[in-house]
Amino acid sequence: MTTAGYGPTGAGQGPDDGSGGGWSDPARTAEAWDGPARPGPLPPRIVPPRGTAAPYPPPAIPGQAPVPGQAPVVPGQAAWAPPPNAGQWGGPAPTPAPGQYPPGHGQQPAPPAGPVAPPPAPGPAYPPQGASTPGWPAPAPPARPARGRALTLVALGLAVVLALVSGVQAYQLSRLSDRLSGTDQRQAAAQQGDGTRLDDLDQRIQTLERQAGAQFNPEAVASAVLPSVFRVRAGQFTGTAFAVGKPVAGGGTNLFTNFHVVESVWESGGREVFLERTDQRYPATIVKVDEANDVAQLRTTSKFTGLVTASAAVKSGQQIVVVGAPLGLQDSVTTGVVSAFREAQQGSGPVIQFDAPINPGNSGGPVINGQKQVVGIATAKARDAEGIGLAVPIKVACDGFRIC
Repeated sequence: MTTAGYGPTGAGQGPDDGSGGGWSDPARTAEAWDGPARPGPLPPRIVPPRGTAAPYPPPAIPGQAPVPGQAPVVPGQAAWAPPPNAGQWGGPAPTPAPGQYPPGHGQQPAPPAGPVAPPPAPGPAYPPQGASTPGWPAPAPPARPARGRALTLVALGLAVVLALVSGVQAYQLSRLSDRLSGTDQRQAAAQQGDGTRLDDLDQRIQTLERQAGAQFNPEAVASAVLPSVFRVRAGQFTGTAFAVGKPVAGGGTNLFTNFHVVESVWESGGREVFLERTDQRYPATIVKVDEANDVAQLRTTSKFTGLVTASAAVKSGQQIVVVGAPLGLQDSVTTGVVSAFREAQQGSGPVIQFDAPINPGNSGGPVINGQKQVVGIATAKARDAEGIGLAVPIKVACDGFRIC
């Protein structure tokens, strides 16, 4: 059976005879073919080049979108496919089976008898994810989740906030450090000023103390020296003695008195005398005497506080206190001033003249200045005058006996 071909002009076409016309040679007419030509214009047919296979598209797959230029497949109807010898030149032209039409044919197939099933919904353009189908392109990689980008932005925001907070805190710490430094400097300056004021106050206090000490206070002087002053009983005579200097090595106390007080005992060869105070009696020994200056050294084994001796000579007008036992009356206190300091004359040593009242029994008693220091040893008074008393300078006694 000969199959009629379809050309662009409606004329019959035959196989290539080698003249170069091919299937579209217009010189050939319908009469050259077996059978008459089909009337009416037909759509152009694409003629493949010589030596190539016919460009039939691959059959359509059910559930997939149709390929442009390919007829849709009706469910229940077999898709048309060219015979095995399609595309070989010189062979019979491909002829569709009954009910099938070649691709690109302009006529739609007749609807099948009976109910027609609705076409299936369009399927996916790609196979299921993870399926491996030859010929299908690889699926596109999934888009990066937006959550990771959001977390990155949040982290950057937190970093910026932390940096700002750290900067603010560093600035505040710097200001606080500056304020503390300024406070320390002000406090140091205030302390230095306070220290200066305290030093000035101490100096003023010391000055006031010296001025107060310079003020004569007989009561304070008497209270300080009376515990170191005693009444001396030497045979039938009485007088006064006072502790002086540091304690004796091995225990005991050194005392000063007048030589004429213990003269009778010393001349008789005796050495023992007695010290009396507040109804108590302490034995003492005559250690050494200075007849020229009327001074004698006594020593007792009992311990008493020695009075401090003055290193400077007295001056006229200096106030003094004289402590003794006139007429046996112990702890008697009189006051006066230094009348004059008399240099040694006619073989006698220097003496201190003062106006404090003294009487027999005051001999050997201490003469004290306002600083509670011994300046002399009371030794005599003028018999035919009042207010003239004499004392041996303490320096003479200290130089002669070395016990001050």
